[in-house]
Amino acid sequence: MEVNEAIKRAKENDQKAFNFLLDTFWDDVYGFQLKRVQNENDAEDITIQTFSKAFDKIETFDSNYKFKTWLITISKNIHIDLLRKKKNSISQIISNDDKSIYQILDESPSPEDELITKQHLAKLLRDIKNLKPHYQEIINLRYFQELSYKEISIQLKEPINNVKVKLLRAKKLLSEIIQEK
Repeated sequence: MEVNEAIKRAKENDQKAFNFLLDTFWDDVYGFQLKRVQNENDAEDITIQTFSKAFDKIETFDSNYKFKTWLITISKNIHIDLLRKKKNSISQIISNDDKSIYQILDESPSPEDELITKQHLAKLLRDIKNLKPHYQEIINLRYFQELSYKEISIQLKEPINNVKVKLLRAKKLLSEIIQEK
C-alpha cells in the first residue's frame, strides 16, 4: 500500500490503512518528540496523542502537503499545549520590596475531591464495561495495571503497533460513550 492510497482509505475509516500509516510514520513522530522531550515515556505518550488526533481529523488532511509534515505539526502543537499546561500549574514567584513570596500550588486532594474522584472512577468503570471485552482488557492493562506497551504486547501476544492502535480505538470509543451520557 502506498501512503496516498492509505490516506484515502483511512478517510473511509479503513482499519488496515490506519495501521499502515501508524507503522509507516511512528518512528518519525516518535523520534521527533524524543529529541524534544528527551524522555521515552513522554515521547511515546505525545506520539500516541498525535496519531489519535490525526486519525480523528484525517478528513481535514490536505493532500497538497506531506502527511509526515502534517503529523509532525500536530505533534509539535500537542507538546506546546502540554508545556503550557505544565507552566500554569507550576509555582509562581512574586517579588515585593525584596521579599520573595512563594506561591505553591497545593495539589493534595481535599476530602471532597477524593469523594468526587471515587464517584468519577465508578462512573468510568461502568462506561468501560460498555466496551467490547478486548478493548476493556487493553484499557485495564495500560491504565489500571500500568503496563508498558511492550509488556501488553507480550501478554496479549500481539505486535506493539497493534496494541497501540487498539488502545487508540478503545480510548476513542470510551470517549464517545462518555460524551453520549
